[in-house]
Amino acid sequence: MPAHETFAGSAVKEERRILIVDDERDSTHLVKILLEKIGRYCVLEENDAAKAYQSARDFRPDLILLDIMMPQRDGGDVAAEIEADPGMQRTPIIFLTALVTKAEAAKAGFHVQGHPVVAKPVNISELIKRIEENLPAASLLNGVER
Repeated sequence: MPAHETFAGSAVKEERRILIVDDERDSTHLVKILLEKIGRYCVLEENDAAKAYQSARDFRPDLILLDIMMPQRDGGDVAAEIEADPGMQRTPIIFLTALVTKAEAAKAGFHVQGHPVVAKPVNISELIKRIEENLPAASLLNGVER
């Protein structure tokens, strides 16, 4: 059934596309499973930072979860490359990092390079909250057909 049709009087919503870029395969896979279990998200994992930009171009996510520290490239470099692309520059990015405490990351207004931060290990409830806070902008700004 297309996303615009209704079922029992309520709109059927399209799953939001989320790209997770993190070199820790077990972590990305667990987050993918937990997010997709909710039924609102379609999640793609990318465990190679060198391939993150191309994965984002191909997948066209509504939001990107991006680890800050990775072996080949750091998340700041990946974010800058994505932001330099006119087709993706407005795609929201949430940084994932073990460099800050959960208390620091939870402070209102705590950002790195202008992006919100979620501390690792990830608390799935906090992550979903941050995703939902940032997705509305994605739906308004990425008005490009897939």
